[in-house]
Amino acid sequence: MAFGIKRDELYRWKDAVSRGEIAFLTHYWLDDRFAGVTTVTKVGCSDLERLTNWCLSHGLNPQYIHHSPSYPHYDLFGPIQKKILELEQQWEQIERFHL
Repeated sequence: MAFGIKRDELYRWKDAVSRGEIAFLTHYWLDDRFAGVTTVTKVGCSDLERLTNWCLSHGLNPQYIHHSPSYPHYDLFGPIQKKILELEQQWEQIERFHL
């Protein structure tokens, strides 16, 4: 279950993903499969080659890309989430979600 984002934030992320940009969207998230995890960052890009290369450049396995037809993305959570958000200088998301 996702919460903590505004509709216009979601629309901006979807637009950027559709244009083939690497786009970041962090939100609060609860999933019983991941105890203690309260946020997730979706790194999206409709250009699968670009998203795959982005994953590889950050040491992430592109096998875990969610191949959604409209909004392919890679989910970041746990310690790697903050590390990559720092590398990508996504300061607003780090501060806003107290990562």
